Amino acid sequence: MTSPAQDPVRVARRRREHERQAVVFGLLIAFLLMAALGALAAYSGAISTPFSRPVYTPVAAVPQPEPCLPPVEGQPDGALPVAYEKIKVRVFNASETGGVANANAEVLEERGFNVTSTGNMNSQVEESELRFGTKGITRAYTVAAQIPDVRLVLDDRKGASVDLLVGNRYSPPLDEEQVLLTADTPMQDVQGCLAADEITPIPAEKPAQAVKTAA
Repeated sequence: MTSPAQDPVRVARRRREHERQAVVFGLLIAFLLMAALGALAAYSGAISTPFSRPVYTPVAAVPQPEPCLPPVEGQPDGALPVAYEKIKVRVFNASETGGVANANAEVLEERGFNVTSTGNMNSQVEESELRFGTKGITRAYTVAAQIPDVRLVLDDRKGASVDLLVGNRYSPPLDEEQVLLTADTPMQDVQGCLAADEITPIPAEKPAQAVKTAA
């Protein structure tokens, strides 16, 4: 009788098991070796990994500072309001609500402002804005006294005109008796303002549509 140790079937089966175990252990050792080499390369900087890339956190846009009133020679207490009829204003809808540009333009015209055109902007703003160049700061402050919750935004235009952009969170103009302006009382700077020469102006934006009004 053949002993179990000498049984050729069992011997062949054990040989196959040993071969499979050798293959499995060989693959496992090769994988561990490759992982170790990869970790070493990543640590030394030889290769980049997703974890080695810098993480960038989006930074919220900081609004442009509002400009202070310019000093006026002969007026040590500050700039006086500009006569309404001397201020050229364009009124644009920069919101998703129709008709707000014309509504604001009508109020300003009734008060004597020279509204030269109305229309729509290409983009929307949340808070209403007055945009103007360095020559229009005093005029912009005069218009701003009519409208609550409006931002003063300096752009790079060369003239003294003022643009009113009516935003999504617009407030209608104040009643005329609520406007705190008198011809002989200097206006006050907005809180936190900077001198115009310390502000980088934004590019003057062209409207998508503008309709001239009667002169």
